[in-house]
Amino acid sequence: MNSTELDESQEVSQKSAASRFRRLADAPQEFVLVFALLVLGTIFWQGSPYFGTVLNIRNLLMSVAVLGLMAVPGTFLLISGNFDLTVASTAALSAVTVAMVATEHGAFLGILAALGLGLAVGAVNGFLSMYCGIASIIVTLGTMQVVRGVALMVSGGMSHRMDREIDFITDRVFGVPIQIVLFLVVFGLGVFVSRYTRFGRSIFAIGSNPAAARLAGIREKPSLFVMFCFSGVLAALGGLVIASQLNAANPNTATGLELQVVAAVLLGGASLKGGRGTIHGTLLGLLILGVLQNGLTLLSISAFWRVIATGTVLIIAVGLDQVRLRVSGTG
Repeated sequence: MNSTELDESQEVSQKSAASRFRRLADAPQEFVLVFALLVLGTIFWQGSPYFGTVLNIRNLLMSVAVLGLMAVPGTFLLISGNFDLTVASTAALSAVTVAMVATEHGAFLGILAALGLGLAVGAVNGFLSMYCGIASIIVTLGTMQVVRGVALMVSGGMSHRMDREIDFITDRVFGVPIQIVLFLVVFGLGVFVSRYTRFGRSIFAIGSNPAAARLAGIREKPSLFVMFCFSGVLAALGGLVIASQLNAANPNTATGLELQVVAAVLLGGASLKGGRGTIHGTLLGLLILGVLQNGLTLLSISAFWRVIATGTVLIIAVGLDQVRLRVSGTG
């Protein structure tokens, strides 16, 4: 074989390898996530007889539901090319607020105040990001600290117990815990909006090509402002659920939860560059994180290692996103 034929053979081989990588990148990521979920489930099932019990599965779904309330709007924001890193701090402020207000003025006013503060945080994030031109990751990184500081300040840095004022949030509907029902409602609405509404399509258009979206008449700033507001309200709702579960509120509640939200959304197939992602993909990402944390707990793995595992999943999710972008030629 002469040098020309050898070069041609190598070129064909390289093209064939690139083609295989592209087919792998274009393959439905949900299949890979389902496979990973089954593998993790099998490992933990073998490692702990308690893993597959009804009680543990219910607890697993309840923890996933709280995270999912924040991850659904987080998916829309990441699809649009934006971030909301305040969700954990907003949940903490919400929990502290409902504990302090409900004990003095009743559950209704407590819940209203908590959700109102969540809306206010989302509105501030949306205004600074959309109308002041500051990158959302910078805005929410700053407001994350501000909101956490406010929670610490108003609570005096102390936990506040409640006399079961909002216990109804952890009640059941036909035997299903309310927080799971709430998540299923939010999840269903998220799927419907993303697939079948003009608003959902506009979010994808903004993330894919903001300039083209504006030329097409899509109102980018108002749409994303509304999405930030929804993110704030649902983060506050997550804080209410946490406070109800613990029957107390701590200003350090949900610390680090924002990174779990980002990890789940990225793991579910969303891209840091925007324009791609699905709500059901986020659900699979949530389940993988939930199973991982739950399984490690059952195996008596140290909490320090569980934190390391979450960080590792985040790095893997970002790495996979970069691989997909490069293979598809858009990175």
